[in-house]
Amino acid sequence: MKDFLMQTYTIVLPVLMGYIVWLLKRQKHDRDANSKGTMLLLRVQLIEYHEVWMKRGYSTKHGLENFIEMYNAYHALGGNGMVTHLLEEVKGLPIKN
Repeated sequence: MKDFLMQTYTIVLPVLMGYIVWLLKRQKHDRDANSKGTMLLLRVQLIEYHEVWMKRGYSTKHGLENFIEMYNAYHALGGNGMVTHLLEEVKGLPIKN
């Protein structure tokens, strides 16, 4: 009986471990894809706000707060410095309510 259990563990354990590794890799891939998609959506929205506000010539207090929060999330996801330039330009705009 003891030999049977050892043979079962010898076969089942590597298969189980392989399945767990496969699941973890798949979850990482899904998380990476979601993060990338979120980052791209944030970048699109930040660029759009920047264009509208630069044409308009001002931002609002709440709009600027949202822009900064979105920028922080974008940056935390690995966004590049192009949006940092947009943030600096937006911060330089007058604020109207």
